[in-house]
Parts: sequence; structure tokens; C-alpha cells
Amino acid sequence: MTQPTDRILPGVALMIGFCAVAPMIDISGKLASQAVSIGQITTARFLVQAALMVPVLLLMRQSFGINGAALVLVVLRAVTSILATFCFVGAVAVMPLADALAIAFVEPLVILLLGAWLFRDVVGPRRIAAATVGFGGSLLVIQPSLAAFGSVALLPLGTAVFFALYMLLTRALSRRMHPVAMQVHTAWIATALCIPFLVAGAALDIAAIRPTWPEPRIWLYLFGVGVAATVSHMMMTYALKLAPASTLAPLHYLEIVSAVALGYAIFGDFPDATTWAGIAVITGSGLYVIHRERVTARVRARPAPPPGPAAAA
Repeated sequence: MTQPTDRILPGVALMIGFCAVAPMIDISGKLASQAVSIGQITTARFLVQAALMVPVLLLMRQSFGINGAALVLVVLRAVTSILATFCFVGAVAVMPLADALAIAFVEPLVILLLGAWLFRDVVGPRRIAAATVGFGGSLLVIQPSLAAFGSVALLPLGTAVFFALYMLLTRALSRRMHPVAMQVHTAWIATALCIPFLVAGAALDIAAIRPTWPEPRIWLYLFGVGVAATVSHMMMTYALKLAPASTLAPLHYLEIVSAVALGYAIFGDFPDATTWAGIAVITGSGLYVIHRERVTARVRARPAPPPGPAAAA
């Protein structure tokens, strides 16, 4: 069944809003990385998210309770979100935002492969070919980035894998928890998991996770990471409640537009021809995978044909 137009259009608007706001997570993280560690930025993202979302949960009179099975999935979701954030903040600390985002955009293709592996989703040869081509597109971006930035250029691939797992866990949790409760529990659990690493970073003087007391300007950037993450992910969550995922998924690639614009406006970074070629290949492959998912969904939704005379007999 199709959603009414008056629900689909707000869903589309919210998804476009997500694409406009989400790069601000990375912009704020890149600015904050000038003075504080990646671990501190990652922790700030979840701490601010928890502080913002708990009052929303209370105002909506949603239960704070969580059962054992859901708790395990939320903990796993928090871990994958921490790792995805840590990898991407580590990448954009030294790489142009658009380059890192282009590599991370192999995530729909990773979801395709992980879905086949973990959920036994049926994946045809055309979608496997599209995933292979998309990964080839990511190599167009990775290869010059490896030469310029070293192994840091591989961190967005980690983001793609961990965010794909995050999305699959969200899929598993969506039938068990309200979206707001899911965000709240993910945020406070992620914060609780991050804090011991900051303590260890301070004790062992590990630069990537060592906390420092930031100046007021950096506090603002840290707060911006959390606010942008909270607003953008809630926009995406509610967009998916209003409109089908198959309608919204292609719009996700608009994020590269806002990322390029913001990266150029704030840092003066603009992708070169090779990066644009990689972006085009990754985007085209991802859109083809989304198209095949829609075709498969339509086939599954068709009613079974009535039994023939032989079956009736």
C-alpha cells in the first residue's frame, strides 16, 4: 500500500533536512579536532544527544524501561555508532569532508552484502555487480587520498561498515522500541562506554582518546556535534515513519552536495576530477542497488496468482 501524498511530502522534506544538517556533525568535529582528541569529540556527541533527548522522552511520556533482548541490541547499536563516529571524525580531522564522505557512501553496498550474510537476504548478480563497481568507485577516491593522507584514508571504509551494522541493528530494533527511546538509550549507553576510554587515555597518555579542557570556542564545536547529530538523526527517523525507505534512500546522496558546499565555504576544500569521478560511480552504483531493492519489493508485494485447474484438482 502506498502512503498518502500528505505524509510522503513531509517525509521527503525531513530527509532533505537531514542531508542539510548531517554534514554539520562532521564540520563541527573537524573544527573541534584542532584542539581536542577524537575520543573526546565522540563522547561529546553522545553526551549532548542524551542530554537533549531525555527531556523529549519525558515530555512524550515514553517509558524508560527496556527488556533484556532489546538491551543487548541497543548496546550493540551504541558500539557500532561509537566506532562509526570515531572513524569518521578521525578521517575528517585531516581529510577534506567530501572525500571522506564519498568513501563512506559505500555504506548502502555494505548493507546489501551484510544483509545477505546476516539476514539471508536474497541478492542477485546485478546487485553484487553494482556493489563491486561501487567499491571500485571508492578506490578512485581512496588511492590519491592514501598518497596524500596515509592510512587515515581507510577510516571512512570503517565508518561505512560500522554504520551499515548500525542501520541493520536499527532495523532489528524498530519493531521493539519507539524511535525516541531508541535514541535515548543508545546515547546514554554510548556515553557510558566512552568514558572509561577517556580515563584510560588520560592515564596512559594516548593522544587519540586523551581528554583535555577545551577553550570556550571548542566547547561550542563539541556542543554543535551533539546538536547536529541529534537533530539530523531524529529528522531521518521521522522521515522513515512518514515515507517509504525506497522513496527516501535516493535522497541520501544529496548529503554530498551540502558536504561539498560547506567544506568549500569553511575550509576551502573542493574535490578534484578523480574524486568527482569516484563520487559519480559510488552514487550511480548505490542508486542502482536502491532501484533493484524497489523492484524486488514490488515483486514480493504482488498477490499470488490464483491456482490453476491442476492445482484445484
